[in-house]
Amino acid sequence: MINQTYTADVLVVGGGTGGTAAAIQAARRGAKTILVSEFPWLGGMLTSAGVSAPDGNELEAFQTGLWGAFLQELRQRQPGGLDNSWVSFFSYDPRIGAEIFADWVQELPNLHWISGQVPIEVLRQGDSITGVRFADFAVTAKIILDGTELGDLLALGEIPYRWGWELQSEWGEPSAPVSFNSLTERYPVQAPTYVVIMQDFGATNAPEIPPAPNYNPSQFTGAWDGYGAETFLNYGRLPGGRFMMNWPICGNDYGEGLGRLIESDVSRGEFIQESRWHSQNFAHFIQNQLGRRYGLAEKVFPHTPTAFALHPYYRESRRLVGLTTVREQDILPISGGRVASIFNDASVCVPLPGSKIRKATTTGDAIAVGNYANDHHYPGVQFPLQPKSIQWGGRWTGTPFTIPYNSLIPATTDGFLVCEKNISVSHIANGATRLQPVVMGIGQAAGMAAAMCVELNCQPRALPVRALQTALLEDNRSKVAIIPLFNLPPNHSDWLHWQLYYLNNPQAYPASGDCPCPSWNESPDSTFGKALLRESNCFKGIFHRLDQQEYRFTVTAPAAYQGQNWQLVTLRSHINEQLSAYPHEQLITLWGHQNHFGNWLLVEHLNDG
Repeated sequence: MINQTYTADVLVVGGGTGGTAAAIQAARRGAKTILVSEFPWLGGMLTSAGVSAPDGNELEAFQTGLWGAFLQELRQRQPGGLDNSWVSFFSYDPRIGAEIFADWVQELPNLHWISGQVPIEVLRQGDSITGVRFADFAVTAKIILDGTELGDLLALGEIPYRWGWELQSEWGEPSAPVSFNSLTERYPVQAPTYVVIMQDFGATNAPEIPPAPNYNPSQFTGAWDGYGAETFLNYGRLPGGRFMMNWPICGNDYGEGLGRLIESDVSRGEFIQESRWHSQNFAHFIQNQLGRRYGLAEKVFPHTPTAFALHPYYRESRRLVGLTTVREQDILPISGGRVASIFNDASVCVPLPGSKIRKATTTGDAIAVGNYANDHHYPGVQFPLQPKSIQWGGRWTGTPFTIPYNSLIPATTDGFLVCEKNISVSHIANGATRLQPVVMGIGQAAGMAAAMCVELNCQPRALPVRALQTALLEDNRSKVAIIPLFNLPPNHSDWLHWQLYYLNNPQAYPASGDCPCPSWNESPDSTFGKALLRESNCFKGIFHRLDQQEYRFTVTAPAAYQGQNWQLVTLRSHINEQLSAYPHEQLITLWGHQNHFGNWLLVEHLNDG
């Protein structure tokens, strides 16, 4: 029985990474916004799913928008800093991430957050979505956003969506299968992981971790072969002697009966229980193999047992059938280049409400940036993909690509946007678009678009894309890069000029990903670099060039580190250029951060010796 009906300009259902960003941005733009979440923590993958060692958008130039603001808050709030693991440049206590999102929401009087609720029914009038019903209340809104982890509003609202693989014949994706096979049948989507956080109890024996039902140690045999136990544990190391267990090799990815996730509430619950048991069994195996100093972490998540995330880390959900679809070709590097094309040529004719036809084109409608390597998870299977990794800054990173606005808009439904992993994307390309910073950018753009649709009294498909892009670029709190440029950090004095230039002249976008302005000529009023430098340590030593984009550093001072050898890495373009130009065995002085668990120095500033 519905006891109350709320009204809003914008309703966001789902408090994950994208939904949280969407609600915050819509409210900051001035829209009366309601955010309804299933869990008591906001942030999804970044917090409640426990993946507090995020991947992608790590380079300085891509630390923009709410993602960049989140990193800045983490740097200020996380005791001991963010250099704790080797899988990510940023690892943190998930409780601190949840606090940041809660603070951002609570400072907005026009944002009403309701937690502990899931959608039951989507309300429609003809081709328009008008509201959502929950257990004992309903919300009607002008624009409704699906920020659920598995695209639940798509199913409830009977909005066309995809689930599973597309064949190569569909879009000509080079990594797609030619025909359906045992792999596509067994794993229709990528396997989720139920993250568990372990803790080093030192000399004190940790409480014993009991095995869960169906414990089979052979599933985990060889998990850290080729790495060693210490390196394995430090993969997702967090502050305070904790370890995020999100390990794909004979680890806790779980993919048995993935179709159950969208069959019914009961079948989904069964899958979730099994995936959590699987992670408990992995933790039991680790404790048995590596000793009782390692146990389940205490007082992390706000439920019992506190070491397990609030929900699985879902890598793939239902995927919208949108005005355009992001395909593998749209995320791969252009021939001879380091970036993907900013043209998406998957333009199609789509029906609009009222039997109208519109030519949908995505040329120039970028609204978010990603750069992660395409990464798929199928337990026990190595699935080959077209490479999009590149070496940059002394380490591997990924080819930058853009997300088009039209991939957020349903082909035939009004009043609705998606803002999570549920965008219109192929199964293959989802391996790169699903990452936390990309989804945060998608959410921010969706929230901005929803608020602007309210302002202009228009449907999302009629919103002028350039107006949306300008609003994102000029946002007074968290401006967003929408054209990937390696050598243009967000506080560079010419940042806005070059972003707009390539939006207006997409044919001039350089294959190198570098704009003509010298990256080392940083804005004199930039606080971005100065803040990093103030927190850095100074080292002197000998630079060693092992290979192109592979550098080592032998410390000569300070004395406490004399003779130590570290890998040199950087997230800053002008440092990357300096390292690329240094001769072998050059004496240098640098300022940076040590990551003992990755054995690297993250260089923030560099001088000749």
